[in-house]
Amino acid sequence: MTLFNRSRLSNATFKLDVERMRRGWYSDKYFANVIAMLEGVADAGQWPVPRYARPLGLCLDDLKLGDIEVEMQFFTRRRPNTVVVGVDKALAMLRHCTGFVDPDGRFVETWQNLRVEAVHDGATVLYDGDPSRIQPVIKVRGRYRDFALLETPILGILGRASRIATNVYRTLVAARGKPVLFFPARFDVHEVQAADGYAYSVAVQRFAYDRGAQPQSYVSTDAQGEWWGGHGGGTVAHAAIACFLGDISAAMLAFARFRPPEVPRIALVDFENDSVTDSLRTLEAMFNEHRRWTDAGQPEQARKYVLYGVRLDTSGAVRDVNVPPLGLAQLDLGVVPRLVFAVREALDGAWLAWDLPAEWVDRAKSYCRDVRIVVTGGFDPEKIDWFETLGVPADIYGVGSSLMSNDASLGTNTDFTADVVRVRVNGEWVEMGKVGRTPCHNPELEPVDLAGL
Repeated sequence: MTLFNRSRLSNATFKLDVERMRRGWYSDKYFANVIAMLEGVADAGQWPVPRYARPLGLCLDDLKLGDIEVEMQFFTRRRPNTVVVGVDKALAMLRHCTGFVDPDGRFVETWQNLRVEAVHDGATVLYDGDPSRIQPVIKVRGRYRDFALLETPILGILGRASRIATNVYRTLVAARGKPVLFFPARFDVHEVQAADGYAYSVAVQRFAYDRGAQPQSYVSTDAQGEWWGGHGGGTVAHAAIACFLGDISAAMLAFARFRPPEVPRIALVDFENDSVTDSLRTLEAMFNEHRRWTDAGQPEQARKYVLYGVRLDTSGAVRDVNVPPLGLAQLDLGVVPRLVFAVREALDGAWLAWDLPAEWVDRAKSYCRDVRIVVTGGFDPEKIDWFETLGVPADIYGVGSSLMSNDASLGTNTDFTADVVRVRVNGEWVEMGKVGRTPCHNPELEPVDLAGL
């Protein structure tokens, strides 16, 4: 499953579309052309030695070009490093889709003839800008025409999953380890949610592993947790507040009453563009119910009315009424540091305005100060780092579309490449990469037994 438990996921998790993948449905068409060429050469029997072949110092008279065996390495060149995810699914493709279609149209599996080495999901590879010093994440040796069709889907899962994992890791670094909620589901088709959520979870584990912390993964859909046993979490949307005629406190009381107490109560407080007022109204309404049930000797009911947090989600085109205008968009519009400071100050002192009996004063004070602030809307590593550098009292960051960024200008491009770097001639492996590509080593590569995948 990951580097951290030394196990691997199998196709029981991935449920590959094996039949169509075996026939190239998901592959760039030129790979089908290559296979047809090599099969034709193999069927032709003796084939002329390539006239301008590289000088290898070996006898090529008996070389069977149609059955040429190759060594292929898969790698990325994102600087300075990449958190690798997608390896297990790539291995499942090799296990279930390596082979050929015989003259009767039946698929003959030949995965058992491959020799495969791979890192574990969660490994980190380095790149310093020198393409001759890449770190492969998978190496495959075998008859090329048996697995050529798999290059496209293998590169696809490695590229997408590793990109998201590396972007998540970079975001966690910016957040100084504070929780990062995974919110990109609405920005892409639903079919990718399981792989994306898994990549996020692996990145969180890698960050925790590197920093000696306990991993905390928060996804928004159940699908995002499918591969690793996670479950989606969340509270109320703007639409729910509209159903309660714009009264967030009323919406949160209904939420608290009818949802299990294990679900954190986080109020979305930007609906009327007055985050301070709606935070205070919701805080007082929830506290009053919490106090009422506590005094009635019903601690389980009281627990349902603990306000876990408030979420600020002000649009980047709007200035919250609690932010005095400075005429600078970065300081005025959306969720900005001054808004978070204002909400924190209001929450911490809210209890001072309440009519409390003496025995509830300290508890009310703690109730208010325990409320967390969640910030969402337009957050990326740069904005998060800005908040953290300023000491903004945000406790949790919700991040969406930036986690899918694949932009070379932003340093997030994580495309993978596969190259043949050796071929087998007369039982000897000789270098045969294109100019600029050479066989490279990665100390984290391990032999893979495909049988159980």
